[in-house]
Order: sequence, then C-alpha cells, then structure tokens
Amino acid sequence: MVRVLIYLAVFACLAFGAVWLADRPGEVSVLWQGYRIETSVAIAAVGVVALAFLVLLVWAILRFVFGLPSAFSLSSRARRRARGFEAVSRGMVAIGAGDPVAAGRYTGEARRFVPSEPLTLLLEAQTAQLTGDRGQAEAAFKAMLDKPETRVLGLRGLFVEAKRRGDMAAARAFADDAVRRSPSLAWANDALLDFHVQAGDWQAARTAVERRAALRLADKAEARRQRAVLLAAEALQARDGEPEKALAAALEAVKLAPSLTPAAALAGRMLSERGDVRKSSKLLEAAWREAPHPDIAAAYLDARPGDSALDRLTRATTLTKLRPADPESVLALAGAAIQAREFQKARETLKPLLAGGASVRACLLMAELEEAEHGAAGRVREWLARATRAPRDAAWVADGLVSDHWMPVSPLTGRLDAFVWTVPPATLGSQAQALDDVLADLDDSTKLIEIKPDSVTTVEPAAVAPPPVPKAEPKPEAAVASPPKDEPKPAEMVAEPVKQAVAAAPGHDSAPPKPVVFPVSHAPDDPGPDDEKPPEPKKSGFRLFG
Repeated sequence: MVRVLIYLAVFACLAFGAVWLADRPGEVSVLWQGYRIETSVAIAAVGVVALAFLVLLVWAILRFVFGLPSAFSLSSRARRRARGFEAVSRGMVAIGAGDPVAAGRYTGEARRFVPSEPLTLLLEAQTAQLTGDRGQAEAAFKAMLDKPETRVLGLRGLFVEAKRRGDMAAARAFADDAVRRSPSLAWANDALLDFHVQAGDWQAARTAVERRAALRLADKAEARRQRAVLLAAEALQARDGEPEKALAAALEAVKLAPSLTPAAALAGRMLSERGDVRKSSKLLEAAWREAPHPDIAAAYLDARPGDSALDRLTRATTLTKLRPADPESVLALAGAAIQAREFQKARETLKPLLAGGASVRACLLMAELEEAEHGAAGRVREWLARATRAPRDAAWVADGLVSDHWMPVSPLTGRLDAFVWTVPPATLGSQAQALDDVLADLDDSTKLIEIKPDSVTTVEPAAVAPPPVPKAEPKPEAAVASPPKDEPKPAEMVAEPVKQAVAAAPGHDSAPPKPVVFPVSHAPDDPGPDDEKPPEPKKSGFRLFG
C-alpha cells in the first residue's frame, strides 16, 4: 500500500511538471562548433532526459563487459564455499551418527574448499576426537586460539583434552584463561569451582559461587546452599586451630541453611564449650525442627557438661516434644532413658517404633536395654539376631558411598554437597537370605556377622567352609546340646561386635560403658537364664535364634 502511494506521488509530480512546462512556453538555442540548434523548452527537457538514459545504458554495458572475469571468479568462489559448507554440515551429521569414515571424508572436503572457516576447524577437531587422535584434536583447538571468534571454543576443547589425559594443572589454566576472556562462561566457572573444592580452598570456592550467582549461572537457592556447605567445611577445618573463625563460619552457615546438620551440630557444641548454653540450645532446637539427626541430639544432650543422666533425660524429653513422631526423637529419648536407668520409660518409648518394623539401631537399643535391666543373655541374643535382619538406618550417602560422617565433597566424583542423610539403598532380600543361612545351621560356623550402626556385613574367612548339613534331616537333640569348648560360640561371635556397634551408634552417649562379652554356659538355643523356658527345637532343622 505504501509503495502504491509512492508511485502515485511520483507520477503526480511528473504530470505537474509537464503541465507547468506546457503553461510556460519558450525557446532554447544552442550554438556549438558553428552549429545552431533551436527548439522549445519542453523538447529540450525531453532530450536531456533521453541523453541521460543513453549515458546510463552505455555505462552499464561497459561495466558488464569489463566485470565478466571478476564475476566468473566470484561465482566460482561461491560454488566452492557452498560445497565447503555442505561438507561441514554433512560432516557434523556423520559425527553425530558416530561414522568416523564419513566424517573424515567430509573433513577433507571442508579443508579443501573452506580452509579458513571456524566451522572447518571445529569439524576437524571433533573428527579427531571421534577417531581417537588426541594429538590432531589438540592441534585443531590450538589453531582456534589464533582467531578471536574461535579463541574461547579452542580453550574449551583444550580444557576437555587436558582433563582426559589427567593434566589438571593445564585444565585449570585453560579454565582461568577462558574466565578472563569471557567471564560469563558457565563451563569455565563451574570448572573453577570444582578445582577449588577438590583442592580444599573453601574461600576461593565461595568466591566462585558468588561470581556464578552474580552472573545468574545458578539460582539464588542453590548459591545459598553451596555457600552454607563451604562455610561448614571451612568451620570443620578450622575447628581446632582457629575456634573463633570456625564458630563464625558455622553460625553463618546455619543462617544460610538451617537444615545443614553438620554446621548446626558444630555451632551448638562450640557455643556450649564457650558457656552459652541458652543460645546453643535454641540453635539446636531450631535445627532439630528442620531436620532431626543423631548428631543434633548428641550435641543437645551434651550442652551442659556434667549433667546427670536424669538431667540428660529431661533434655531429651524437651527435644522430643519438638518432633514427637519422628524416629530420631524416639531413639534419642530411649537412649537417654536407658542411661538414666528408666527402663520402663525406655520400653514404652520404643514400643511404637518396634511395632512398625524396628531398624538396626532400635534393635541394638533393645539389646542394650535387656542387658542393663535384666542381664538376660538369651533376650540380648534375640535382639542381636533381629538386628542382623532389620532394615538399615539412615546414613550419609553420596554417589553410592555410605559414610558414618558428613563430608562437603563426594570422594568419588568430587561433587559439592553430594551427601544426603537417607536410608542407603541395598538389596535387602538377598542380604536377609544370606543372614538366615548363617543363623540356620550351627555347623556352618565359617561366617561371622559384623554389625555396624549403618549396615550389616557378612565377612567370609579364608578357610574353606565344611559342607552344610541338609535342613531336611532333623538333628538329634544331643548333637546340639553343647558345642566343643575350643570352638567359638556363635552368640559370642555376635555379641562383641554388636556391643561395640551400640557404643559407636550415632546419638549414643559419648562415654559408653565398656563392651561386655556375654559368656554362654548353656546350649546356644537357650533364650536366657535357667528360669526361662527354652523353646522347642524345630523339626525342619536347628536354628540359632527363633
């Protein structure tokens, strides 16, 4: 519509000019080289316009004739460029498809037709990587450094190749150079953060986290969490040498992430050591509301040094009221009740947890309770046997690794904030079957059960096990009445590591009693002292525990 209006305006102007000339007649006289030309103004104007068109036509013809060689050259270059870009495109497709032969052929064509194009260097480098020629790949990436438009791409390629060959110093240098040239590069900032974290340079890592947050390479919540984790790591590192710095870092970490258990536990303990019990208790109570954990419970119960067992039980009751339905609250209260010799309260506390399927720690607490209250070896062994088959308790897990303490970085992958307090994944079905086989036959005494706070492990000795007795044939009662004195009894083999596990379990009292080995002076299937009635042997074969 606009063009139509422009055309109409031009024609209107021309018509107006023609009318204007027609209304003003006149004569034009030209005298040149003895010739005299006289005409009207309108004809002279038409002649001038015709002469101008003629001159333009001659000039266009001359330009076309003299520009033919360059036109042919330009057309040839365009065809070569088109073929080169087509080779680059097909080469990229071949690399994506994993075809090194086709990728190499198209790389040669691209190098022949468009050797100076950045995409040709990229295709050459990726083809070399696909074929495993690391030297050629590095040469291509180094060639990219000579051009400003491909310099950062070359740095990233050299960074990847340096990491592949294990040269972390060179990889870090390339990442530093990339950040200096382009501060907003996500991969370079992430790489520098990983290098600082793996080197244990927590302050430099916090600077990298803040730079990533300022550049919006990470959201605010992620940046706050990472800063809190790095502050907790710094506090743990400075715990012994610089307590003031450690406390300040731990308090800041708790402020950034209230659910970060290691920081809260450390800050609570350090505040208690300084005599600020009220602030320590308030901080630990807030952390318990966010994420109950055995370390929080232990720090809360130890907030006042020198407290009696009853005072610790009172503090455990106060802590339990904050999260009454949480299993950690039940375990903390039951452990404190056992230490205070409030055995009935401990039983009542553990009863709901046992009804829902007791975990390893709950079974170990019941074993400790039976020993402390009655000294009943039979019932202790019963709970120890249940512990070997019970579900695992929560632990610090990162990348398939189970640890008994928190670490800021995964030792397997180097990932920051990888550890999570959760139940470790395990094939409980096959594990329980293996434990049942161990406990099923007294003759199969070549396996020992090692019970830890967070796992159950079957340890195989080097000796070859004797063939097991088939379960289909019931054993005579006399054959199992008393094992030989020189052979270790299965109950003794289980009791010692379990008592050690009870003492080392998270949330247990920091000064546990010395482990006790329960002597067995009766048949292994006897549940306890002489006043307890032993169970009848099963017809399908002897089992150590019912």
